[in-house]
This record gives sequence, structure tokens and C-alpha cells, in this order.
Amino acid sequence: MSGEKRPASNSFSSSQLVKRQKSDANLSNGNALVNGEQRSGALVQSYVQVVLSRREPEADIAPVLWRARSDCNNYGVLRGHKGAVLDLQYSRDPRILFSASADATIAIWDTQTGQRIRRHVGHEDVVNTLEITQRGAEMLVSGSDDGTIGIWDPHQKEAVDFIETDLPITALAMPEAGNEIYVGDVSPDIKVYDVRKKDVMYTLSGHTDLVASLKTSPDSQYLLSNSHDSTVRTWDVRPFAPEDRSVQTYDGAPTYMEKNLYKAVWDSEGKRIAAGSGDRTAVVWDVRTGKLLHKLPGHKGAVNDVRFSPADSSVLLSGSTDRNVMLGELK
Repeated sequence: MSGEKRPASNSFSSSQLVKRQKSDANLSNGNALVNGEQRSGALVQSYVQVVLSRREPEADIAPVLWRARSDCNNYGVLRGHKGAVLDLQYSRDPRILFSASADATIAIWDTQTGQRIRRHVGHEDVVNTLEITQRGAEMLVSGSDDGTIGIWDPHQKEAVDFIETDLPITALAMPEAGNEIYVGDVSPDIKVYDVRKKDVMYTLSGHTDLVASLKTSPDSQYLLSNSHDSTVRTWDVRPFAPEDRSVQTYDGAPTYMEKNLYKAVWDSEGKRIAAGSGDRTAVVWDVRTGKLLHKLPGHKGAVNDVRFSPADSSVLLSGSTDRNVMLGELK
């Protein structure tokens, strides 16, 4: 399929930004997120932000930038999307940020100037997920409700190529080599596509509901998935793995009623994983043993996204439908 321009969907309209302010939440029970010096899951800072989710009618349409040190001040708002921002990924160049939106576009931003560098148009529906190649020339890979995987060169406006699939795409991940794409959609199965042949190589089966999130381990040997079946799983994606590639199942992060695309991530060493949850908590497990290490309260709505700090894996960021972003320190 060629990278020809496609019309954008009008299903989502712009909405008004909401003022961000500090939160004075103060919870202190066991491993709870709390203000202060406690280090068993202590909240370092809490700020208010409109949730980045297309399922919220007042979803924010502008990525917001904070400094993660000192007073964590808000230093930038990246305006330009006409629909909710559903995924954000930093470039290998930390000055550059990529965003995927419900307005069916992908945008590239200069985080120092706040200017939009480029807008990629080509998908016909909501863009749910975005991934970046880790080796060679940097490329973007996007997944959309239109059932296509878009492949983009950040230096070109038009798509390099599209891979057609049968269902709306909810999650993507890629190994370091970049020769495969792991694809989650509205089915319970994870499909593994050959990038060159644009065809399914094999399927990972085990979930019983939609796959909401995918992420490869730091060494690209394993894949992490979060599903609406209320389980998080790890999979062996090495070339000569056993036929049954399922490694571990982690419980403790229920989906509940909101059915958001809850993220799950690895820490920088691949020893711990974290996931957002419909029960208003951020959940952390030991990868090898499957032990639940932390179940962090503090939010008043479903936790859509979690990220370990790349510099210090004891620091965890969580974002929620309660419009709070919390920066926490784990024991």
C-alpha cells in the first residue's frame, strides 16, 4: 500500500484546556503514595492535568511538559492537535517528542521551543499507539483504529508504507533489531508481523480480551502485555523459543468498567514491571517471581499510564483519569 494521504476523521473535536495546579493530596498507609520522605512508594509531587484519553469527552488535546526536578514546574504546552493525545514517545534526541492523536495524525515537536516540526497525515481514524525504532535510522510506527500500521520517516511528510490488518489496532511494540512488529488489537491475540513481508509470522495466544498495551524488555528477549482480561503477561519472543511462548501471568491490576488502554512497562534493568489499573492504583511486580511488590493508591480515577524514570528505576510516574500526574519513589 502506498503512503498516500488519507482524510482525517471528524469523530473527535477540540476541547478547552484546563488549568494545571498542584495537588495537596496526602495519603499515608503502608506502601501508599504520600507526600514527604517515606520511601515505600512515596509520592514526590502531584500535579493536575487533563487526562489524555479519547474515551473522555473533555480529553486534553495538547501535550504538557513538566520539569522532573526541584518544584516540577510546568514549562510548556504543545498546541496543534485537534483531538485527544493518546500516546507520547521521546525521540533518541531528547529535544524531540512524538505524539499520536484521536485527530488521526502524528505530530513531531521541538520541546525546547514548543514548535510543531511536522504533522503526519495518512491514517483514516484514531491513532492509538506509537513506537520508535531503536536501531539504524529513526522511524516511527503507528497503530490506528482504521486497522493499519503506519511506517513513517520523521524527515518526510508522507508515510513510507502502511501494513493492512483486519482489526482496529490498540497496541504496538518493536524489538531492537526492528525486523518485527508486535501488534495488539481488539482480539485477545497478539500478532507478530514480519516488517519486510508485511505478514503475520506467528501469534501469541493466552489473553481472553482486548490487548491494551505491549512493550519489549530492555534486551528485546521478552514482550510485556496488558489486557482487558485484567492480567499482565510476559512472553518469550526469542527466535528459537518453545512453541508455548507464555512465561508469566501477573494479577492485581483489574480493568473494571472504564476499559481504557492501560499501559504496562519495564524498568530499565528488566527486573520490575508496572501497569496502570482500573482500581485507581499503579501496580509493580517482580518480573522473575511474579510477586506483587507495590500497589500504589493516591489517584481518584483509573490509572491509564505508568513509566519508570530512565535514569532511576525507583521513580515511577503515573497518569490518571482523575487528571492527576503523580511522581512516586519506590522503596
